[in-house]
Amino acid sequence: MNTTPAHARRTTTAALMTAALAVGVAVVPAAAATPSIAAHDAGSGFGRGEKARLSHQESVAVRVTKGVFERGDTKVVDRFVRPDYIAHNPNSANGAEALKNLGVFLHQQFPNARYNVKRVFSEGNLVVMHSNVVMTPGTRGDAVVDIFRFEGGKIAEHWDASQEVPETTASGNDMFSTLSRPQTQEPGSRGLTARNKKLVTAYYDQVLVRKDLSGIDTYVAADYYQHNPDVENGPEGAKAGLGWFFQQFPQLTYTPKRVIAEGDLVAVHSHFVPAPGERGSAVVDIFRVRNGKIVEHWDVIQAVPETSANDNTMF
Repeated sequence: MNTTPAHARRTTTAALMTAALAVGVAVVPAAAATPSIAAHDAGSGFGRGEKARLSHQESVAVRVTKGVFERGDTKVVDRFVRPDYIAHNPNSANGAEALKNLGVFLHQQFPNARYNVKRVFSEGNLVVMHSNVVMTPGTRGDAVVDIFRFEGGKIAEHWDASQEVPETTASGNDMFSTLSRPQTQEPGSRGLTARNKKLVTAYYDQVLVRKDLSGIDTYVAADYYQHNPDVENGPEGAKAGLGWFFQQFPQLTYTPKRVIAEGDLVAVHSHFVPAPGERGSAVVDIFRVRNGKIVEHWDVIQAVPETSANDNTMF
């Protein structure tokens, strides 16, 4: 969740970088980027078929984006992306052909770019990928969250949000690491998905939608770790940041568009508008829940531009 006007307006530093995010790419092997089924499905009640389908989606998302982004590979798009692919990135046109052209162009312009995936999780036909994108080696790059919708085993639709990684943060935490224990990037057991999704949805509705800060006491752990660059750790840090923000923008609205959860990770994709009539920002919040409390939070915020290469909006 954003807590300063500058942060809410921040966009990626280059138009080409923003366009690159439309492919949702990764540079790690599929086995490393895709959570292990055995690691988070014990006792979940999931059948083998469902486990395999979700694992396939995660692997395909990584495989396609790695091929497109690193090598400008058009064949992987033909195999795993629907021809009628729907793009929500403002700098990307619809269709698999547009995605292929974009991949070839970006690989030529940024041959050493890296899309470092930090966490991947999925629910239903949706996959969430949280990454650090570095177009030029030696720079901090951008924090990016990609959301993929699958249909018939292929990527059918894609949303994303990107935000420049700052030099320093209020909490001292970077925008990507896992600090709550156990310190693993993989989601926990899928048997906890429904419970944790319900908890985060209730928290989001009370605190962000209805602006009731007492929900922080109810849902947030005492040892809460914050990765938003402008907010300090702990429940008090969240109260201070959001309290100030609500005072500055009394008419602000958060409108959740989709909630995606797996195990202890829950992502909320929403439209933030600071005042009526403004375009606002696309926001993806990722929460980690342990023992019935939110223990960690990451987010990415991107301003909605005035114009777009497609008519789909960012949501």
